[in-house]
Amino acid sequence: MTSSIPTVHPAPPFPWLGLITLAAAVFLSVTIEMLPTGLLPDMSRELGVGEPLVGLLVTVFAGTVVVLTVPLSSLTKRVGRRRLIVITLAVLALSCVLTALAPNYATVLATRVLGGAAHGVFWSVVGAYAGHLVPKEQLARAVSLTVAGGSAAFVLGVPLGTALGQALGWRTAFAAMGALTLLGALLVWRFLPPVRHHAGEADAAPVRVRKDPTFVPVIVVCLITATAMIGMYSFYTYVAPYMTDVMGLPSSSISPMLLAYGIAGAVGLVLAGVVLGRRPTIGLVVAMVATAIGAAGLAAFPEVPVVSIAAFLLFGTAFGALPTMLNTRLLHSASAKIRDAAASFYTTAFNTGIGGGALLGAALYGVIGLAALPWVLVGLFACATTALVWTALVNRAGR
Repeated sequence: MTSSIPTVHPAPPFPWLGLITLAAAVFLSVTIEMLPTGLLPDMSRELGVGEPLVGLLVTVFAGTVVVLTVPLSSLTKRVGRRRLIVITLAVLALSCVLTALAPNYATVLATRVLGGAAHGVFWSVVGAYAGHLVPKEQLARAVSLTVAGGSAAFVLGVPLGTALGQALGWRTAFAAMGALTLLGALLVWRFLPPVRHHAGEADAAPVRVRKDPTFVPVIVVCLITATAMIGMYSFYTYVAPYMTDVMGLPSSSISPMLLAYGIAGAVGLVLAGVVLGRRPTIGLVVAMVATAIGAAGLAAFPEVPVVSIAAFLLFGTAFGALPTMLNTRLLHSASAKIRDAAASFYTTAFNTGIGGGALLGAALYGVIGLAALPWVLVGLFACATTALVWTALVNRAGR
């Protein structure tokens, strides 16, 4: 009689190089999306349009993502995931170069549409890529590393792009981003491991996606994400003029302040992985409440330097934790069969928030004034946090 001993399969090695390469691609993509926020006054002056119209470049970029991500993801579903990331980075690089060469505002608008289309497909792939590279127990770690690229964009990308644009002109900043993104595409092709995707047929069949038992939890995460991002970007899109016109800082302070904001966001990212991630729902609530408190401090005491700068850093730290935690929650909520589809939904929701927030901020700019925009963030974060707590309580009661 022989006894069978279960085979223990060791965990696969953590794909550090591949995930770092993916994080670098995220860094480039997020920097390109948010670069106009730091250069808003400079672009406004040279293009001869008001600051709200330059702010709408963020809306157009994100709006293109919202409209085109799902159809373009469907059209490209048979393209290898790594190859598709390389293609989208190349198109993003082209859009940056065309922006740098654009003779007028209308042309800049068109180049942002091109970039937004590529950005949407890029994120629909990247959002699920970590889930293909690692087992479920390593998801939070892998997502934190990937999303770190987005935090690095706020720490280095946007501040350095702003500094370069202020020194040599905003066109130089966009041209430099185009060259770096092309280099990034080559690095992805060389170092990012290819993966199998669409493990089930559900991703190719919308009806099956809707019938999946995890579809509703995924949609709830997406709705909470969209609401929070609308609040965030109704204010953050106009943070540069807020610093100068409301806080009373000189324009030379914009780049250092954005750098400080980015460093604070990196701290938030670490907290998300080390502290808040241990209790994901509670951690997410804490991060959302802290973001709102930071914005409220800015709104209430904009001309008190000690309070306003401390509030700005709290705001950056708390918000730095949110993308990682929301994305991790999404991947835990979605079954393996609809993970790619869920990533597309999440990308659409996130960019609905970015574009909708920038549009809302532009609309309210001349109605309630620039100084009141942080209160819009506070109100929408209160709605998103309430929805998050309510769904958590419902899920617990249903167990």
